[in-house]
Amino acid sequence: MSNEQKEPGSKKASTLSMGMWIAVGVAIGAGMGVALDNIALGLAIGLAIGVATGAAQNQKNKNK
Repeated sequence: MSNEQKEPGSKKASTLSMGMWIAVGVAIGAGMGVALDNIALGLAIGLAIGVATGAAQNQKNKNK
């Protein structure tokens, strides 16, 4: 990895982190949607969880 990706405050690292958490949230939401028999609702909830977790992680990294 280049230095740009390793630095927590860099734009590229925060974008990669946010994308990762969105993907994790969608995966969890898809599982929840299948379990609840409402995939659309599960994906929406998972997306919201992913964005919130990614934003919290980015904020945490900025405060270091």
